[in-house]
Order: sequence, then structure tokens, then C-alpha cells
Amino acid sequence: MTVRAVFFDIGGVLERVGPPLWTEAWRARLGLSRSQFDAAVSGVDPEGMAETGGFSEAEMRESYGKALRLSPPEVDELMADVWNWYCGELDEQLVTYVRRLRPRVRTGIVSNSADGARREETRRYAFPELVDDIVYSHEVGLAKPSPAIYALACERLAIKPTEAALVDDVPANVDGAARIGLHAVLHESTAATIRAVDALIEH
Repeated sequence: MTVRAVFFDIGGVLERVGPPLWTEAWRARLGLSRSQFDAAVSGVDPEGMAETGGFSEAEMRESYGKALRLSPPEVDELMADVWNWYCGELDEQLVTYVRRLRPRVRTGIVSNSADGARREETRRYAFPELVDDIVYSHEVGLAKPSPAIYALACERLAIKPTEAALVDDVPANVDGAARIGLHAVLHESTAATIRAVDALIEH
């Protein structure tokens, strides 16, 4: 079946995201051992509820402040560091390619995310102008690799799963999409992804 829409992941695909170096900087700043720091931050969102909207940005700020005994200005600094890491660096080549896909096909984003991600990524990269729709996991209460989030993304673009492709750098997320019929592309390099998507569209 003809591919009519392509969905892209953000972190690791549209954004290049490196190791969380902010953790080491803050550990040293606070004079904590690695084990002390890790133990503190592991309690910030132990059940991973932020990803499906069960843990707000305000709650995250408060939790970091308590866990690390930070003043309000220090929490501001820490959260700025967290978002700078989270948003990474734009893959300009891939974003240029995505921009050129329309109107040949519809485009979308499906991202596992946390409260505040839309604001931060829109401010930096204007993703709403890049694609037709964005599905953030924390806004819809569903997260990859659940097939339900891909079904929702397709529904919002009025297409069948078999008419869509997904580009993601996590094998489990690719597998989840493939289970309901999406053409799944495991992102390993920008050039390879562009070739793979072109092949699907031109098939």
C-alpha cells in the first residue's frame, strides 16, 4: 500500500542528544558522590509517570529541589540544564529533508516526552511548523512502544497504519509500530534514513 504519511521521533532522530553531562556537573557542584547523586535523582520520578502525563513539570521542579536540597534559583538553573540536554542539537540535514516531504506526503512527530517539551522544542526548533501534527506522549497519556500511540497518530492524520511509516532510533519502538502495520525504519544514520523513507514513498 502507498505510504501517505511519515512520522518521526524527536530525541535521537530529529535531535541529536548526547550523554546527560549536566548530572556530573551538578554532582560536582553539590559535592556529592556518584552514588549519593544517583540515589537522590532516582527518586524524582521513580515510576516514570512524566512520560504519560502523570508527573507535571512543576512537580518535577519541586521533586528535584527536595531531592538535591536546592534553592529556587538553583532549581531554575538545573531545569535549564536539563532542558538544554533534553533538546540536544538539531539534525539540520534530516529536518531539511522532512520539510521537503510536504506536500508529497503528510508528516508527523510521535515522541515520548515530558511536560514542558512542547514549549522548549517549539521555542528552539519550531517543530509545529515542520510537520502536520505532533503527538507528545505526556499530552495523550500513551507512550511508545504501545501500538495505541501509533494508532492515535494515524487517526489524527486520517490515514490507515499501513499507509504510514515511522522513523525511530529505538528498536522496541520500531517493533511496536510494525505490529499494527506501519512501515518501520530504524534510524541509524541520517543518510540511511533518507534513503529508506524515499524508497517507501516511491514504492
